[in-house]
Amino acid sequence: MKKLLSVEHAGRGHWVGNGFPVRTMFSHHSHGARISPFLLLDYAGPAEFPPSDQPRGVEEHPHKGFETVTIVYSGEVEHRDSSGGGGVIGPGDVQWMTAASGLVHEEMHGRDFTQRGGVLEMVQLWVNLPAKDKSAQPHYQGITASQIPEVPLPSAAGTVRVIAGAFGRQTGPAKTYTPLNVWDVRLTAGHRAELRVPEGHNTLLFLLSGQVELAGGEMLRDTGLAVFDRQGDSLTLAALQDAKLLLLSGEPIDEPVVAHGPFVMNTEAEIRQAFADFHAGRMGQLVAKPE
Repeated sequence: MKKLLSVEHAGRGHWVGNGFPVRTMFSHHSHGARISPFLLLDYAGPAEFPPSDQPRGVEEHPHKGFETVTIVYSGEVEHRDSSGGGGVIGPGDVQWMTAASGLVHEEMHGRDFTQRGGVLEMVQLWVNLPAKDKSAQPHYQGITASQIPEVPLPSAAGTVRVIAGAFGRQTGPAKTYTPLNVWDVRLTAGHRAELRVPEGHNTLLFLLSGQVELAGGEMLRDTGLAVFDRQGDSLTLAALQDAKLLLLSGEPIDEPVVAHGPFVMNTEAEIRQAFADFHAGRMGQLVAKPE
């Protein structure tokens, strides 16, 4: 059994661009090595947007040295980047963008969603890369809901969608640089489930909605985060209400982390070089949008 280190709840929210009202659940700056290989988790929404003729979101900006993972629960997000990657994702879909040696991208509400309006709910996760892979070629994985295997839990306790890593006999479609798991977990009220995770992995459990009792009687409520120790290989959860959770576990990257804005490297000198590369146009540029 993994030891519970802390239970935390979302602080005050802030806007990213004009399209994503987010609450930061964890970051490297606040949690350090306890969350490696993960760097940041922003939870956007649920937020209602009226119909509009102008897409909302975050316009062109750079990244280098890590990956962004966007999981949509409701609404629609459109992405494009200077590596040529891009696409539109809706409920159940995932965008996995590897910035690595550097790119620029934009993230906007999808055009259809912009015109009709509605509720947006999504998560964006930042995943670190080891030093040897920070110079890899940028690339993009667009993963649709139909590609993500869903595993039923015993005794009708719920389901696990395997986005990355493995659960039971199923392997997620996302290709990762280090061993990690990203699971979209749904639990049914009144049921108990045991989730087995690798020994030595840092493990985080984010509750988007519902109420769950952890081993030892600790309660996890809406927008709660549970942080677990590396030791141990299982979590026991009792759903007091229907619950929607995101389970993250990963083999720690035990290397220095120097993060500044959109860049995550190993040294201050590498950060300075990242800014120089961006300003010199070496991270590419987005092609003009068609009229």
